[in-house]
Amino acid sequence: MTVLKTSMRNFFAHKGRMALSAVAVLLSVAFVCGTLVFTDTMNTTFDKLFAATSSDVTVSAKGASDSGETTSDNGKPPVMPASVLGKVKAADGVKSAEGTVFSTSVTVVDADKDNLSPSSGAPTIVGSWNSNDARTMKITEGAAPKGSGQVMVDADTADKHHLKLGDEIGVISAIGNFKARISGIADFQITNPGAAIFYLDTKTAQSTLVGEPNVYTNVNVTAASGVTDAQLKQNVAAELGATFKVQTAKETADANQKDVEGFMNVMKYAMLGFAGIAFLVGIFLIINTFSMLVAQRTREIGLMRAIGSSRKQVNRSVLVEALLLGVVGSVLGVGAGVGIAVGLMKLMGKLGIHLSTSDLTVAWTTPAIGLLLGVVVTVLAAYLPARRAGKVSPMAALRDAGAPADARAGWIRALLGLVLTGAGGYSLYVAASANKASEGSLWLGLGVVLTLIGFVVIGPLLVGGMVRVLGAVLLRIFGPVGRMAERNALRNPRRTGATGAALMIGLALVACLSVVGSSMVASASDQLDKTVGTDFIIQSDSGQLVTPQAVKAVKDTPGLSRVTEYKTTEADYTTPDGKTLKDTDVTAADPTYAADLRTKTVAGNLKDAYLPDSMSVHEKFAKAHDIHLGSKIKLAFKDGATANLTVRAITSSDVVIDAGSKYMSIATLAKYVPADKMPLDGLVFASAKDGQQDTAYKSLKSALHDYPQYKVRDQTDYKQALKDQIGQLLNMIYGLLALAIIVAVLGVVNTLALSVVERTREIGLMRAIGLSRRQLRRMIRLESIVIALFGALLGLGLGMGWGATAQKLLALEGLKVLDIPWPTIIAVFVGSAFVGLIAALIPAFRAGRMNVLNAIATE
Repeated sequence: MTVLKTSMRNFFAHKGRMALSAVAVLLSVAFVCGTLVFTDTMNTTFDKLFAATSSDVTVSAKGASDSGETTSDNGKPPVMPASVLGKVKAADGVKSAEGTVFSTSVTVVDADKDNLSPSSGAPTIVGSWNSNDARTMKITEGAAPKGSGQVMVDADTADKHHLKLGDEIGVISAIGNFKARISGIADFQITNPGAAIFYLDTKTAQSTLVGEPNVYTNVNVTAASGVTDAQLKQNVAAELGATFKVQTAKETADANQKDVEGFMNVMKYAMLGFAGIAFLVGIFLIINTFSMLVAQRTREIGLMRAIGSSRKQVNRSVLVEALLLGVVGSVLGVGAGVGIAVGLMKLMGKLGIHLSTSDLTVAWTTPAIGLLLGVVVTVLAAYLPARRAGKVSPMAALRDAGAPADARAGWIRALLGLVLTGAGGYSLYVAASANKASEGSLWLGLGVVLTLIGFVVIGPLLVGGMVRVLGAVLLRIFGPVGRMAERNALRNPRRTGATGAALMIGLALVACLSVVGSSMVASASDQLDKTVGTDFIIQSDSGQLVTPQAVKAVKDTPGLSRVTEYKTTEADYTTPDGKTLKDTDVTAADPTYAADLRTKTVAGNLKDAYLPDSMSVHEKFAKAHDIHLGSKIKLAFKDGATANLTVRAITSSDVVIDAGSKYMSIATLAKYVPADKMPLDGLVFASAKDGQQDTAYKSLKSALHDYPQYKVRDQTDYKQALKDQIGQLLNMIYGLLALAIIVAVLGVVNTLALSVVERTREIGLMRAIGLSRRQLRRMIRLESIVIALFGALLGLGLGMGWGATAQKLLALEGLKVLDIPWPTIIAVFVGSAFVGLIAALIPAFRAGRMNVLNAIATE
């Protein structure tokens, strides 16, 4: 009880000093809990959506996916004859059944040819209005479509694009272009996670999306009273045989949920990873806080020992303070986490993914995890300072001394730091020398961990040299104030090292990712310059296939010397070594593709791969399956016949563009795949006649004005698009790393604030002998800047080493250009000085307001 009272008294006596540590715990716990609440809420939203939109039993064509996906390589949804509907109705236990037609391989535009598809990546669905949809949609304006010229739109899409009754829209599918006017607007009765939905009448949907009457993509079946979904599925399957896919509502919902599960898990674990980094940074803050509080209470601890307190009691007293800090920070963090989740939901709403706060899901495990993490991390971080407090002897009460210095511990720390750093450096060397990326990545991960820990351990040893260099370059111009700031930073190397290490971690990751991202862009640009021989690339950024009418528009464009179509499909390979490879990609292109992509070959000529019944494979595939020029490979096409193709070329696997592709001509593919099953083009390449590049570029953009889903890019545009994509990804990562950097800044603030308290008497004496308030504040700001720049130098140096090693591994995959983004590195370094300046504002202000006489009188 005495220990608890002492801990409580000390905790509340230093509540101001504990506040920033509590904020660090709060932020870390809040990010973890916010991530868990947000992802749980998204799962709840999708669970409700899929459960509400699934009929008791769904019958679909054999080629449809388990989740009911209605796209295929040829741009048309897999269908079944309308006669299936009659058979389903005849099955036992069927109350009602209705045939529907849906497709997600469509683009919808308004009268100005602006794309109405969601920018969030959610699907655009065009289908027939049916009673199953009527359960989850309510017509709020107009009426359902009743003829070929009418369409109904969901209310969210109508609001976003300012659509109203009577407006004309266009539907672009593989069949052709279709125009209709809005006859009605329907509102979701459940949460819409961002899809854009358009409804046609059944006949129009059949002709527009499939191109033939009397077919359906799905049959929605409702069970009669007392019949379970499982029984109904069994009865319907018995009636239809094994020709079609039959699923219960739960099976359909589970398959849909599985489709989004991968994305959700990537997002969840990525965000939790960044929260873990913030926790790691917070550990340094907590260690520094308790170390300084223990040092400032040396006399108090010594007196406690003198009157009979044992080492364990002193140790326990500090740990109880940490426990209180962890509990307070974690409880506040759990509450803040719910707020973060709501904020993320609002942000997703602006991106087009609508999440309702009524679906907010806070599982009991979320606060439990938050509290456990926050408390455990705080107590563990405080263990070393607590152990150090327990070593204070009773004699310390008689003199102004802290915990006894342990020279042996310093040597052990130095030796351990050097060993860890050396081992990490060796691991990075092995990774950079690896012959396979998979092997090297393990060494890279080990090297990153070891060098990070090594730099943290050895940091105090580096303080002396690096701070003196920074002082000579930056501080000496400020005269005596600059020299005092330098000495203050050198006064406690362990404290300066820990504070700088907190900032080092975040900046090391920033530097590493910047080097990797910049090298990827530079390598891809280099590959484009060396291998791409076409002037223009036409494709959809959302991955949509190029419709035949868009391809025709490209081919009809004046000023072009050639147009190359590019398709991909799947086949079962039987290779010369007797192995069968299921669902393996194969690329079919026009013979001109050999000029559009100057792919290096290790045997044969790529042009010969476009001869009848011929193909090429890449080098790694050839070695793995004993393939040589002239070898025969049997391909059983997914939607066609079986072909025996001769290998006419073996391409290098040491490429970035189209790495791993196996080529044949479109004519060869057409020989074995029926015309109505031929895949659409994934890309189209076009080259201008000599001297007509600018004119052809403008003409192509004009020709595809009616198809806004496709982008026309020359090589400069393509490089910029690649740079923008990687830049967006890096910016998102930098935003998440900002949490760790904020916690590190709090650490600098806390260190300076406690340091000011620790030096109260010293500050009073300096003020008494003539140091002005302005000079005092400048001294503290310069000290903060030096600490921040020390951490920045460590972090940027370490991160560039990681990034350069990672690039060596990427070089094994063809990304051979190492590019150091010096503008980014310099900007981060300069920004670190501003971070230090901002962190010092409050401590410097408080130091400047000290009463001189009171400060001198402080013991």
